[in-house]
Amino acid sequence: MKRLFSILAIACIMAFGTVNASTNANTTTTIVNTVVSAQEDGAAAEEDLGFHQELKKRFIEGGPGFMGIVLLCLILGLAIAIERIIFLNLSTSNSKKLTQNVEDALASGGVEAAKEVCRNTKGPVASIFYQGLDRADEDIDAAEKAVVAYGGVQMGQLEKNVSWISLFIALAPMLGFMGTVIGMIQAFDKIEAAGDMQPSLVAGGIKVALLTTVFGLIVAIILQIFYNYIISKIDAIVNDMEDASISLMDLLVKHKK
Repeated sequence: MKRLFSILAIACIMAFGTVNASTNANTTTTIVNTVVSAQEDGAAAEEDLGFHQELKKRFIEGGPGFMGIVLLCLILGLAIAIERIIFLNLSTSNSKKLTQNVEDALASGGVEAAKEVCRNTKGPVASIFYQGLDRADEDIDAAEKAVVAYGGVQMGQLEKNVSWISLFIALAPMLGFMGTVIGMIQAFDKIEAAGDMQPSLVAGGIKVALLTTVFGLIVAIILQIFYNYIISKIDAIVNDMEDASISLMDLLVKHKK
């Protein structure tokens, strides 16, 4: 009987030890997984932070002179592009609705009522309509000349400062290429001074050359996208102005009759 109790006691101790070992193993696994997850999150955070630090480092290595001018081209170009986009979006109007309102005003209240509709409507199309209606009492030719002349004025306002964006698009890569040439000159100066061709001597100058070129091209690409969008927006508004001007002439001919 005593031997039986001894065997049962040993079995209980072994089972308890197995459970404890399993629990400790699970606990250890959980701790390890938590540490690994924390390390991965920390590595991701360091990677995100490293991108900004790397960008800043490369910008400084490119030289404050040329890189600062390239950055200034980007800032000024984006400022002008954003201003033009806002202006063009505000200048966009529903010309068909305006034409219908002017036609109804001409039928009900005459030219003065149609001019009042144009005064209360924003956009270049309404301004062109107002100039044409203001000459409607003379003859159709005078109204058409006023519409054409003021259409040119409105087109000039739409294209205002757009040439500066194209200037920055051309200037940014040119500055980058100039930095490339200067970097190569510095590299050859170091070779000449040392009297020996060593990679460590020319690496710095070549790196500066490549960095200025890359940043100049990036600035040009960004501004080119905005420039093409602005040009397409201007073309759409100009086409709308031309169609609306033809509709206005038809309305005035119909009103004269």
